[in-house]
Amino acid sequence: MDIKINPRILSGKVTAPPSKSVAHRLLICAALAKGESVIKRISSSKDMQATIGCLNALGADIKLKGDTAFIKGIEKPAEECVLDCCESGSTLRFLIPVACALGARATFTGEGRLPNRPITPFLETLPKNGAEIEYENTMPFTVGGKLKSGHYEIRGDVSSQFITGLLLALPLLNNDSEIVITTKLESRPYIDITIGAMKEFGVTVEWKDDTFIIKGGQKYQPQELAVEGDYSQAAFFETANALGAGLEISGLNVNSYQGDKKIVEIIKEIVYNNRKGLRPFDVDVSDIPDLVPILCVLGSFCEGTSYIRNAARLRIKECDRLHAMAVSLNACGGRVTEYEDELKIEGVSALDGGEVPDFNDHRIPMAMSIAAMRSDRPIIIRGAQAVAKSYPDYWEVYKSLGGMIEEI
Repeated sequence: MDIKINPRILSGKVTAPPSKSVAHRLLICAALAKGESVIKRISSSKDMQATIGCLNALGADIKLKGDTAFIKGIEKPAEECVLDCCESGSTLRFLIPVACALGARATFTGEGRLPNRPITPFLETLPKNGAEIEYENTMPFTVGGKLKSGHYEIRGDVSSQFITGLLLALPLLNNDSEIVITTKLESRPYIDITIGAMKEFGVTVEWKDDTFIIKGGQKYQPQELAVEGDYSQAAFFETANALGAGLEISGLNVNSYQGDKKIVEIIKEIVYNNRKGLRPFDVDVSDIPDLVPILCVLGSFCEGTSYIRNAARLRIKECDRLHAMAVSLNACGGRVTEYEDELKIEGVSALDGGEVPDFNDHRIPMAMSIAAMRSDRPIIIRGAQAVAKSYPDYWEVYKSLGGMIEEI
């Protein structure tokens, strides 16, 4: 789907969609709990469908009715199964250790850039602890064997998703385990989300310095919960307000573990003088990588030069997000300079309009839709359907807030 967005200032009321990060974790914990759980506010995004499909293949029984998931936990794990992760890196990396802990022989498949996204930390640590991985640098690949309790060493600077996968899986084993982080830990808030979700289901983790201590033989307990609002999605609307929109945003938990609530703090620091100008910013995004696309938009309208630093991991997301945002904004009259690990963004008063691809990445069209508010001419997005990965009704919500979209 290709669309033309005509410049309009958004206004109205909007509820933050449910957090994808939280929902993945709650669904997995519920599937590992023997008994019946209910998780409310589950989106119908492709990533959620991937996680639900994979958990069902492993032996759970999950039925989605409206936005509520009814989960019967895994009683007898599948002996052999195919887990189609679609394009969801979270689904893939969370479930590799889980499948190994359950003793399932699981073949992982995926699409888009997912087959090329690395699983190196698992290749280095899981085979030392009983797992078998038949991997030739792409998908499909198969895991088997049976994970053992013990000592795990893993890098913390590739993706926190690898650590989350181990944290979810190791309590299922009979004896105690420890995870030692061998490098600087990045994206720490995502680990906090994981430990918080596990705690909701009665499973605990002890965290000392660079080591996680996980007691074996723990049992996930069925729960009835609701998924909180997503700060990474709300960040698009928060940024719209910083750029002059009049949006009332609800559904967010001010006490959330989500690192992306940092967007509220960043905007508070740069907005001044009744929004007649925005201060430039200099932000380390090692803990908040998902904010990078919308931060690029925000920086494009600050008075001066903004910097986004420690961002190299963004090159192995759904697309190379540093390159994608530089190309997209520059094509529309922005001034973004791309470096290996950072972006330099020189503010402009307005964009000129232009045409950009979606880069097969849900966050790129969403970011550019907010940029369109401050464009002199329309912005055309080729492949706007990419938002379905995480926010299927985004364009309907955008139009309900006064956005003017024309399908072309």
